[in-house]
This record gives sequence, C-alpha cells and structure tokens, in this order.
Amino acid sequence: MGYEEPVGENTAEIEIKRSRFIARVAHAATEEAARAIVEEQRAAHPKARHHCTAFVLGPDGRTQRSSDDGEPAGTAGAPILEVVTGHGLTNVVAVVTRYFGGTKLGAGGLVRAYGAAASEALWELETVRRNLVVPVTAELDYAHAAQAQRLAEQAGWTVADSTWAETVTHRFAVPAGEVDACLAMLADVTAGTCAPEVGEAEYL
Repeated sequence: MGYEEPVGENTAEIEIKRSRFIARVAHAATEEAARAIVEEQRAAHPKARHHCTAFVLGPDGRTQRSSDDGEPAGTAGAPILEVVTGHGLTNVVAVVTRYFGGTKLGAGGLVRAYGAAASEALWELETVRRNLVVPVTAELDYAHAAQAQRLAEQAGWTVADSTWAETVTHRFAVPAGEVDACLAMLADVTAGTCAPEVGEAEYL
C-alpha cells in the first residue's frame, strides 16, 4: 500500500483569448494547509477575477474538494480536480487564478482552459512515493549491524535511520507482510541475542 504526493510546488501560466490562467500546485497535508495556500494565491493576485481550486488529501485520497469561485458551476473546480486525480496524487492543492481578458470562453472553453492550466503546472511537479511500512528497531554490535543492513537491503527493506554509538541501532522500514521475515533475519544474524522492537505501521 502507498500513495504519491508532491514535493514542494510548481507554477505555470497559459493565455487563452487574452485571459491569463496562472496555476499553482503544491503539497498540502491538511485542509488547513490547502486553504492557506489558496489564500496566499488570492493575496498574490488581488486583481484577478477568479481563484478556482481543488485539493485531494489523505493516504487514500478520500478527501476531495473543489471550488468554481464564481465561474459557471462545473467549469473550473471539477476539471482541475479531474486533472489532479488523473495524475494519481494526494496531499495536493491546485489553484488556478484567472485574469479575465474581455472575451467569454463558454462552458467548454472554461473546462479546457482550467484543466490545461492545472495540467501544465503538474507536468514538471516533483513527486515522491510514500509506502506503508512497519518500523523494526534493533540494537546490534557493529559486525552484526553491517551484516543485517546488507541483508535488509538485499530483501528490499530500507534502513530508515541509524544511530552509531557503542552499539548500532538500525530502524528498518519493512512492508507489513514481511515483518516476520525481518525478525527471522535479525534472529539468524545475532544467534537470537537481538530483541527487536516492532512499531506501528506508518507511511515513509
């Protein structure tokens, strides 16, 4: 299990019949963070007529909101949201600011324009994959630590962090279905002297 989310943000601008559409997409872990970015965009473009938005939140992308901000219903927020979900992203907010150019685009034209602006901003947005893993923490001597790290990496498990002191404490990030295999590996490496701690599943 896992999800993909933005790293940082990206902006893009397109112009259609003298109307400017400025899109900003950014990482937002909460609804409050998403709304704060929307307000930042409003403050940055106070003379713009519309600031249409969409955001998707949560590991499963279940929280979804969109706003047409004065555009005809369904012509702005919905197409922005469709583009975002089409990219398979969550924990993301998209704001498309419009400076009206004097020519009405019609419902179809608005849908295409807002969708295109959001798509343009998403095109070069850096993203990261977060996977659901279980942390397994083990205190090891130096020889065992090196061997355990090598075997863990061979198994595809990440060493999330390590503390080097008189002994070495490794925190392995292990898929939920492979925790028993990790515990068995640690027991094998240390001849059963290791007492690893298994934490709660988390996204890393």
